Amino acid sequence: MKNVTRRTALKAILATGAIASVPTLSASNIFNNTKQEPLKGNIRHSVSKWCFGDIPLDEFCKICKRIGIESVELLDPEEWQTVFNNGLTVAMAQGAGLGIDRGFNQLELHDELVASYEKVIPMVAQAGLTNLICFSGRRNGVTDLEGWQNCEKGLKRIVPIAEKYNVVLTMELLNSVGHKDYLCDHTVWGAELCRRMGSPNFKLLYDIYHMQIMEGNIIEHIQKYHQYFSHIHTGGNPGRNEIDETQELYYPAIMRAIVATGYKGFVGQEFVPKQKNKIASLEKCIRICDV
Repeated sequence: MKNVTRRTALKAILATGAIASVPTLSASNIFNNTKQEPLKGNIRHSVSKWCFGDIPLDEFCKICKRIGIESVELLDPEEWQTVFNNGLTVAMAQGAGLGIDRGFNQLELHDELVASYEKVIPMVAQAGLTNLICFSGRRNGVTDLEGWQNCEKGLKRIVPIAEKYNVVLTMELLNSVGHKDYLCDHTVWGAELCRRMGSPNFKLLYDIYHMQIMEGNIIEHIQKYHQYFSHIHTGGNPGRNEIDETQELYYPAIMRAIVATGYKGFVGQEFVPKQKNKIASLEKCIRICDV
């Protein structure tokens, strides 16, 4: 979407130097000549472009193709063709809505949100994509029940359109500490909204990093609620950095749990690299998840 809170937040990351001064990269010079074993194929790999700063999208797609990543995600409609040209897909599309903080919990925004999604849903379908991100927005003092009712009221205006075009509206679970006052901040809350919606065209983006902050117990929640997930995100905690031995989550076990559920969607890497060689970090994290 054009007003993307992630990209606004990226300015703060740039200010810390985490993504500043990205070196010139090409698909031919970032890898050594050591032949890597092919990926196992049990996990469908994607990556969020916003985490990798100012690497040109076309070049980034070529890098991802070389690693074995199938998708570059969280991109606006005008960016999709570049991904397609490189033989990849966009596992999670954006381009509709009003940003993370302004979502379906706010009744006064429903008309504007509906108009936006009515425009973009057919574009997603025409491009051959499936998942389109959406957000609950802030709680703004409402109870859980009122939040369910508010979101349900707005979403039920566009779910029939999503069903018509075979697009899955996917509400992201976010922590309400960093994204202050965000409503859809626990798996059980999102799962209940899915139950109320009663449509296979409304599901959740289960973000492991965010849910580790809010509730932990990651594997059990995956086992219990995976039927409501259309997409999954990674991220190291603390710090949303590499998903390696420097942080508290053990991703090989989490990935094995995901595979065991029969989940067939994508797992998107959404960590902000702190290592100097950001592409080497990406490849390492893909390998960590390749179970």
